[in-house]
Formats: sequence, C-alpha cells, structure tokens
Amino acid sequence: MSARAGEILVPGAAGVGKALVLTAPISFWGGVDPKSGRIADVRHPQHGEIIAGRVLFLPGTIGSSSASAVLIELVHSSNAPAAMVLHEPDAILLLGLIVAREMGWQTPVAMKLDRQHFSAFDGHRVEVTAGGMIRAVAAA
Repeated sequence: MSARAGEILVPGAAGVGKALVLTAPISFWGGVDPKSGRIADVRHPQHGEIIAGRVLFLPGTIGSSSASAVLIELVHSSNAPAAMVLHEPDAILLLGLIVAREMGWQTPVAMKLDRQHFSAFDGHRVEVTAGGMIRAVAAA
C-alpha cells in the first residue's frame, strides 16, 4: 500500500476514511453544504459527493473569506472531513480549523502533500496520522 510523509499545516486528530480526491478546486463558501457535508456546487465535477468522514484531497481552493466559517460549521455539525490533504496551504480555510480547535471541538488534521501523489490514494481507505504520515490501508 502507498505511504507518504506530509507537512502538518494544522494539528488535529488522526483520521481514517475513504479517500475523496477532488479533480478540481472547490470553494467552501457556496460549494459545500455545512449542514450535510455534501458538495453543493453544481459546476464542480464531484457535485453531490459527501466530504463528511472522508479523507479529503484538495488540489486547490477557490478563495473566499467565508471558507473558514463554513469549515467551522462542518466541524461543529460533525460533517467535517476525517482529514484534509492540501496541495497548497489556504490560510483562510485552515483558520476555520484553528478557531474550531480553540472553541474546544475536535478537529481533523490538515496536511500538505504534493498533488502528484493524490492519485495513489484514490479508491482506498486512507489513514492520516497526527504526525503527518498518510497511508492507504485497504481498498474502499
């Protein structure tokens, strides 16, 4: 099975879940429903997919200062991803995890990994450790 070390962007709880490798950048503001964890943007290639409980691989984000608020809502409603793997850090989005953690809520770990490695995890159940290791544990 594939394994990689990534850079921790925001510490959080280790996570295990089925990989959801997005094929296009996403805006959390208007692109993700915080009440269901579903990709709501009808223009996104993975419209309708659920990010809740998944290891979410983000090739990029479409910026909005409200992305952090959506992520806070996802954490609070237990609809956050199990872990987040980003190609490039998005300070506004990651601020949502930092604020949620400061509010005392359990947050997923967020890490940086070059997107060239994303496809190795597609279709697998993936574990992301609090220390920044990511590995496929079984076919999903």
